[in-house]
Amino acid sequence: RIPLPVSNILWEHCIRLANRTLVEGYANVKKCSNEGRALMQLDFQQFLMKLEKLTDIRPIPDKEFVETYIKAYYLTENDMESWIKEHREYSTKQLTNLVNVCLGSHINKKSRQKLLAAIDDIDRPKR
Repeated sequence: RIPLPVSNILWEHCIRLANRTLVEGYANVKKCSNEGRALMQLDFQQFLMKLEKLTDIRPIPDKEFVETYIKAYYLTENDMESWIKEHREYSTKQLTNLVNVCLGSHINKKSRQKLLAAIDDIDRPKR
């Protein structure tokens, strides 16, 4: 048998990895309708319900990481730039996908380039 503290650490790492993988999967989406966004939320809620039955780990690691990313799909062009600057925990690829998929055809090329430049500015100090 695995001691409870060790089991909890393993569960925590598995949950964190699963949640990070979900966000990475969402970042690979090429198109997303309003129904698709709702399904993302529903799928994640189902995942959480099943997870809560399997383990006593509370709070669920990186739950907010996934929820925040899904909610970002609903942002308007005006809110997206400040959101990008506030959420440096997401990769450049994940942020770029939000701009391209969420706002997609709703914004003009100049606005899209402005948002992508904001992402690039955030990424620049890391280099």
